[in-house]
Amino acid sequence: MAIGAQEQVRAALAAADADAAAPEERAEMLMEIALGLQIRPQSTDDLAAAVELYSKAQEICPPTHVLLNARIGARKATALQSLPENGSESLERARDELQSAIPAIREQGTAEELAEAEMNLGLVLQSLAGQGKSRITDAISAYQRSLRTFDRVAFPKEYAILQNNLAAAFLSIPFTDERSKMREALAVQAFEEGLRVVSLIDHPSEYAMLQNNLGNALQYASSSHVLENNLRAIEAYDEALKVRDRKSTPLEYANTISNKANCLWNLPDDAGDPTSGNRQNVSAARNLYLEAREIFVAAGEHGKARIVAEALDQIDREMLAYATPSVSQRQMLEAD
Repeated sequence: MAIGAQEQVRAALAAADADAAAPEERAEMLMEIALGLQIRPQSTDDLAAAVELYSKAQEICPPTHVLLNARIGARKATALQSLPENGSESLERARDELQSAIPAIREQGTAEELAEAEMNLGLVLQSLAGQGKSRITDAISAYQRSLRTFDRVAFPKEYAILQNNLAAAFLSIPFTDERSKMREALAVQAFEEGLRVVSLIDHPSEYAMLQNNLGNALQYASSSHVLENNLRAIEAYDEALKVRDRKSTPLEYANTISNKANCLWNLPDDAGDPTSGNRQNVSAARNLYLEAREIFVAAGEHGKARIVAEALDQIDREMLAYATPSVSQRQMLEAD
């Protein structure tokens, strides 16, 4: 743990031990300090320090203060969610904290607190489902419970995020049965529903996220309307790029232009004549991939940079094939 985080933890724990205030007041003080570390973490050390402070708050909080204990546990879960790790230990701990906290919040807390806890539980369960350690249907159920409070009128931002999460959950279910296309349609519908309540002006971050993810859902949908879906996907990516730019959100920008490049690569130059070829769009895709790779390399996102580099190699081979005349073409040129 970094020295700065260590000092803050040491000072907070010393204050909690020395303070003459009631245990519940000291527990609440530790929770607030932990939240401060968590909101603006300078490194993962700050998140680990927040978890330590939440744990100490749980130790000293009297068991009679059920709601306070639940609130501390729910906050601790969000810090655990944010800890980077290769395995699933922190996520499993976060799940356990939320599942322990939710009954008390449901009984004694506010509707908004409960909805937030359910939304976070959904996120944890969805992440664990990706590792085969929970059911994605349980995550969907948690999101749907959260939507009972976070509706489109009173909580448009939260509503839009939940619609995005629901769509991602639908798309994460393996396409192994006849209901796959229905889940794809539900995902597109959820993205579009979220976009009905957020705007480019009032909620730019959520708007860009939903547009980018809608573009992905359309681009990769197993539909007979491939051309129509790809054209709609390009429109969605362009909407996202009204918010995401290289200067202020470089990684998000790189993700979106990579997605747009993927789509352009498979899009004919003339939508009215799909057989006319797509050399112009392939060239445009190549330029976007080059820019995205440069950003990913600079940011240390080597996995993404490698994927983009592989796409570039394949595009270069295709463009070389375009530029190299076939045997019959060479014969025609020689005849001329």
